[in-house]
Amino acid sequence: MAVHWKLVIDAADPHRQAAFWAEALEYTLEDHSVLIEKLLGFGAVTEDLLTEAAGRKAWRDLAGVRHPEDPYDEEKGSGLGRRILFQRVPETKTAKNRLHIDLHPGGGRLEEEVARLESLGAKVLRRIAEPSGTWVTMADPEGNEFDVE
Repeated sequence: MAVHWKLVIDAADPHRQAAFWAEALEYTLEDHSVLIEKLLGFGAVTEDLLTEAAGRKAWRDLAGVRHPEDPYDEEKGSGLGRRILFQRVPETKTAKNRLHIDLHPGGGRLEEEVARLESLGAKVLRRIAEPSGTWVTMADPEGNEFDVE
């Protein structure tokens, strides 16, 4: 049986990162407000653990995105399939990623996709053309590298 997983990325601003990657991947921002309101009502969480994001209550230190076609838990708002969770950490990024995301827009749309990602806040770091392929290495708003092929 396959193991269920999610990719967790450290971030200074998890909500900004989630908003960027939701747009970049055409994913859905997770909405945890139903669970948050329930936990507030029980007195299980306090307002200092929360913020407002996209016009609703959200966890201050966590934000997630999920594939729009995958199942999700309606009460918790968490994806049950392809999912990325951004968690606030105090330290900043200091070195090259050991893991990164590759985006494959297909159909000869490399430059169009690079321009779209730049409009969302990504930066081009370098362009690579090798016998094995052509791609653009970019950085998301917090400097995490990813490739567009």
